Amino acid sequence: MAEDGIRLGEKKRQGIVLFEPGGPGSSRVRLRTLVTIRWIAVAGQAVALAAAHWGLGLPLPLVPSLLVVAVSVALNLLILEYRPRGLWLGDREAAVYLGYDLLQLAVLLALTGGLTNPFSILIMAPITVSASLLSRVSTLALAGLGLVCVTLLAVFYIPLSWDRLGLTFGPLYLWGLWASLVITILFIAAYVYSMASEASRMSAALRASDLALAREQQLSAVGALAAAAAHELGTPLGTIAVVAKELQNEVGKDSAWADDLRLLKEESDRCRDILAQLVARPDSDGGSPFHRLPLEGLIEAAATPYRSEGKKLLVACNPPTGQTDLDQPEVPRTAVLLQGLGLLLQNGLQFAESLVEVEISWDSETVVLIIHDDGPGFNPAVLERLGQPYVGEGRKRRNTASQPMGLGIFITHALLARTGARLLFGNHPEGGGIVEIRWDRATLEQSDQMATGNHD
Repeated sequence: MAEDGIRLGEKKRQGIVLFEPGGPGSSRVRLRTLVTIRWIAVAGQAVALAAAHWGLGLPLPLVPSLLVVAVSVALNLLILEYRPRGLWLGDREAAVYLGYDLLQLAVLLALTGGLTNPFSILIMAPITVSASLLSRVSTLALAGLGLVCVTLLAVFYIPLSWDRLGLTFGPLYLWGLWASLVITILFIAAYVYSMASEASRMSAALRASDLALAREQQLSAVGALAAAAAHELGTPLGTIAVVAKELQNEVGKDSAWADDLRLLKEESDRCRDILAQLVARPDSDGGSPFHRLPLEGLIEAAATPYRSEGKKLLVACNPPTGQTDLDQPEVPRTAVLLQGLGLLLQNGLQFAESLVEVEISWDSETVVLIIHDDGPGFNPAVLERLGQPYVGEGRKRRNTASQPMGLGIFITHALLARTGARLLFGNHPEGGGIVEIRWDRATLEQSDQMATGNHD
């Protein structure tokens, strides 16, 4: 199997839309959120200044410090006056807002003791917000600005009279604070960004999975509607055909209406043929979404859209030894099973040299499905990470036009997990990829109820 069987063009053909996390110009954060955070910061700064000056008796440059706080108050008031609160900011604009907050805090710290101020740790707050919400470039820029501010605060600041409280801070302690803040800024920026990016990719892949499933359900619903429409329209079309034929017999072949009546009869017959085809199409691949059929038939239906010339799909059934009376499991023809198995079969047919083999085994408790292709197989370096979205280099040899990202395997795993399946991926000793899917038989046969319940 391929690590991602859906090429970019095929994603579009199948209606799967990928939401690229971190895209330039995309909306990142609501303006109201940043304004609220700034109000909290302003209130905290004002309380801290008052507590230090009047509570602890530390002489502070109170007027310059309050002016710095007042600038943030004025800026927030201007934003509330001239910009809608519900506005979503782009990545760059949000980074500018956070950059101002970082610089304002740095100026305030420079006036109130620099790094010896216990609130100097708050300089990491804008960087943490950026790592959670903004792009890598914005986070790196804010982290760099934070490092510059921390370094300047270690050298240029108005010291506080800590000796009044019996406290002294030597140069070694000061530079230790500088080193700890630098390391923390780098660690927080990298770690939080990594976790937020992973969550964003997972969310995007889940949305793609839901879209793929919704598409399959829509197609099934359209097929059912077509069958119903054909049934309802069959009777009036038959009536039209009968009336047209009787009128032909009455007016005769030489009548001026003969050609029109013949055309009417031909077109009504043509409509009946079209409706007959619409009725036949859903039945040919299993009927309604909840129609039950043998697992072998479901595999054939799932593989039908992906069959290609020059590549064979062989399905072999292995009934349990000594239990010849135990029939092959009958499973519901749900969109979940069709889409999940279809993606795996598509992978095999896409990357196989000439053959994809499917082996079905079952007993009274378990159903096992093994898919093996004669293609290049999986790259061993990413086998243990399969099932995660956006995993690169899934195949040992890859078509340069294709850029697998693991999304196909992720969608497959997410869909089939709804039916109680357990998936294992590996490489066959004789070459090619191999996928084993294992169900509890009772769970698989009732998977229509599980998939519907989990999805809703």
